[in-house]
Amino acid sequence: MAKAPRRGPYICGIDAALDVVSGKWKGLILWELHAHGVRRFAELRRGLPGVSEKMLTQHLREMEEDGLVHREVYAEVPPRVEYSLTEHGHTLNQALGPLGAWGAERVRREGFGQPEIREEPEAEPQPLGAAR
Repeated sequence: MAKAPRRGPYICGIDAALDVVSGKWKGLILWELHAHGVRRFAELRRGLPGVSEKMLTQHLREMEEDGLVHREVYAEVPPRVEYSLTEHGHTLNQALGPLGAWGAERVRREGFGQPEIREEPEAEPQPLGAAR
């Protein structure tokens, strides 16, 4: 099955931004990499309960293609692969901070239960994945 192109034309900036962050797990991947810096694949998978290996792989590839995630492969046996945010990924995470705060407030207001909200390091905006 061929994948649809993800490169516009866009109607507005939100359309272009949502094209990059579309997918259930991308915001949470941004959160995990922001909170922990560098993560190996298995660490990311453990940090995202419910994600399949296939979906995590697909999202990481798309995020790498979009310049959000850096993938570092070490020539070791067995091979070691680490993922981290690029500067572009950090700026997207900061831009999504207010959306995450809005979502956390909605969870509280609507009584969806107590979300697990991880504390963000001081002096940085709260990323999208904070209200999961």
